Amino acid sequence: MADILLSVEVRERTGTGGARQTRREGLIPGILYGGKLGNVPISLKQNEVQKALNAGDFIDQTVTIEHKGERQLVLTRDVQYHPVTDLPLHVDLYRVDEDQMIEVNVPVRFVHEEEAPGLKRGGVLNIVRHELALMCPAGSIPEAIEVDLTGFEIGDSAHISSVKLPEGVTPAITDRDFTIVTVVGSRAAVAEAEEAEAEAAEAAEAAEAAEAQDEGE
Repeated sequence: MADILLSVEVRERTGTGGARQTRREGLIPGILYGGKLGNVPISLKQNEVQKALNAGDFIDQTVTIEHKGERQLVLTRDVQYHPVTDLPLHVDLYRVDEDQMIEVNVPVRFVHEEEAPGLKRGGVLNIVRHELALMCPAGSIPEAIEVDLTGFEIGDSAHISSVKLPEGVTPAITDRDFTIVTVVGSRAAVAEAEEAEAEAAEAAEAAEAAEAQDEGE
């Protein structure tokens, strides 16, 4: 998202009245946080913000803002929407440097579901986390983290320790190896698995009985 450029202006009026006036002018009020300059009330062009939102993930992603020819990398932390029209009403941005480590939520993408035997047998994905809290350099936030489901059987699970993260990216949660997804059985799949286990047990018992009979003879 860092290739998106948003034009901003400093707002003179703040508070509810100032925000309403900004919206009447076809702009979106916002606040720029962080850095030595402190909090600065800003306004953004509605069409530029809407274009950025339509492009995909906008929250916890970096974009570039421009003010009087000067550019700054920022992180989008929050967007408030109108409850009826769903149009953006307010945007919170944070100043960051490209190498600055920041905590962001990155979506999880599950791949190779067709290579998961447990899913082929009727199992279903139990997604525990749709997003991962990660520490990333602000200039290289991954769009998504892939979890490979190849070979997953019913009862298998993926934990954060089994997921390959991009270089320089680490989990924000470090006190436990948390679960991301498990493959759980539907009733039909569980019944099939139990039936297969019972058949295997019967076959093993029959083999042991035959072996004992041979030894007796």
